[in-house]
Amino acid sequence: MLEKARYIVVEGPIGAGKTTLARRLAERLHAEAMLESPADNPFLGRFYQNMERWGLPAQLAFLFQRSEKLAAFAAHHDPHRKVVSDFLMDKDHLFAELTLADDELRLYRQIYEHLKPHQVLQPDLVIYLQAQPEILIERVRRRGVEAERKMSELYLQRVAQRYASFFHHYDAAPLFIVNAESLNPVEKDDDFELLFSRLLSMRSYREFFGYAG
Repeated sequence: MLEKARYIVVEGPIGAGKTTLARRLAERLHAEAMLESPADNPFLGRFYQNMERWGLPAQLAFLFQRSEKLAAFAAHHDPHRKVVSDFLMDKDHLFAELTLADDELRLYRQIYEHLKPHQVLQPDLVIYLQAQPEILIERVRRRGVEAERKMSELYLQRVAQRYASFFHHYDAAPLFIVNAESLNPVEKDDDFELLFSRLLSMRSYREFFGYAG
């Protein structure tokens, strides 16, 4: 499945390692990387300090960024060239529903419907990195991103739960679920090689990969 896939998405909650894994896969596959730019969101640091106040502008800044990247991708991408991305447009509402008040959520949804590309290409393969909140928070703290210093463990727990629920029901594309606790393909070369090998041999529409070693 990996060999035939042209549009691959790596997803997972904050701290799971989706961006780094997307970069590694893009390099291995000689593919284009289409990545989010959290550092370009001017509201993100303030959001982690006061989510009620800054939730809507932070969400909209990401929505603009994602929709612009996907629109450019649809307009200019060579269909014969592989692309690996670290975000899935279908899950954009996940954070909005978690942090926004009802009236803000209604406004966000209206803007979302106007901003999202009219023809959003569905991925040929989605890789979901799954981990418990305590693992995620430890990795977030270790990487030391300034904007994330005020993030609470409770918020990350809620994010992880939302991701688990979302991908439990997700069926829009083939899904490869990775236990990112027993495997660390971001930092460990052996784990990355194991992951890559399993992706090459993937045949089912939905598969789970975990390794205790």
